[in-house]
Amino acid sequence: MGPHLLLTYDFPPIGGGIARMTGEIAARYPPGQLIVSTGRTPGDAEADARLPNRVDRLSIPSSRLRTLPGLVRWTRRAIELSKQQDVDFAWCGNIKPALYPARWLRVRAGIPTGLFVYGMDLLLLQDQVRRSALKRHMARGLLADVAVIAAISRWTADLCRDVFGEVGLTPSDGLIRVVPLGTDPVIFHPGIDTSAIRQRYHLPAGEWMLTVARLTAHKGIDTGIRVLAALVEQYPELRYAIVGSGADRAELEALAARHGVADRVHILSGVPDRDLPAFYNLAGLYLGLSRQSPRAVEGFGISLVEASSCGVAVVAGRTGGIPDAVRDGETGRLVDPGDFGAVVATVRDLLGDEAERRLLGAGGRKLVEAHLNWDRVARELRAIGEEFSRDRPPGGRGGR
Repeated sequence: MGPHLLLTYDFPPIGGGIARMTGEIAARYPPGQLIVSTGRTPGDAEADARLPNRVDRLSIPSSRLRTLPGLVRWTRRAIELSKQQDVDFAWCGNIKPALYPARWLRVRAGIPTGLFVYGMDLLLLQDQVRRSALKRHMARGLLADVAVIAAISRWTADLCRDVFGEVGLTPSDGLIRVVPLGTDPVIFHPGIDTSAIRQRYHLPAGEWMLTVARLTAHKGIDTGIRVLAALVEQYPELRYAIVGSGADRAELEALAARHGVADRVHILSGVPDRDLPAFYNLAGLYLGLSRQSPRAVEGFGISLVEASSCGVAVVAGRTGGIPDAVRDGETGRLVDPGDFGAVVATVRDLLGDEAERRLLGAGGRKLVEAHLNWDRVARELRAIGEEFSRDRPPGGRGGR
């Protein structure tokens, strides 16, 4: 069998959860069995050199892959790669723009295509097809060509079925596969010394809650700040570290000031990935209080399993795909992020019960080692690609 091709807009050193996932897949596919096709990004040569599989970058920035000229160049290069390397299956890292060159791969070279779906991408597509007959027609054409879909959670898979119905398609049995994401238990583990990050980021002594996320409304960081304010009298050493960047930083800082906890809220942007394991080890409790909005949702929550991998108990919103990342009562507690009283009560209970936090943290670590890890994700995706490969004997593929 020939190698698989990964067409993706998001790939390291670009940040974000999708880039994290595609980079981990490229690192864990057997050497020589995957070719990544993407655009240029500052610092990409160093990132690519660490991978055992080839990264074929177009001579244009990744941002231009969404333009019509960029799509034309990407399509031509993908077809060239498929012929040169005898590619027999192609993964798409996103609906748009990757499905456009993938469609021509199928038409010109007969290569089956697999698609990753996450949650927010489907919500956006759903909004578009509801407002535009043209968008609905275009989406139907793109999705009808897909051989298999890998959804990152059960919730995402259900949403994908809904979107198929709205564009006039009926997904066949076996078309949509659930492949929950994971993390690296070798990198993220308990027992990491936190003294260096305490000094580097000027973090005082105290009992720390932590969130690692983009500073956007649906992440529920504002709820975490309000929880801190509600509990600080009972827990005078309590502090909240927020690692991430985004448009809502000023608003979150103002919220902390209004609640009188500005000196206890530390928003840290530009933190390199190498410091994240120590930040998780700093925390006594991880908060992932994401909520769903019409166009935003947590499709899984990689940071939740990173915290679990470090043995940290998690309090998370029972929304989107989070229940696949956090097992209620086993690795953390799931709460309704819109019920502020319930959130405060849950956090209060866990802060006051160190034994329970240790038990949940140990359960999270065990789950990551057994299942929620990138090695398992890569194995499952490779097996799916082989199942739908164009070189697969007839009768061995799932139907549509």
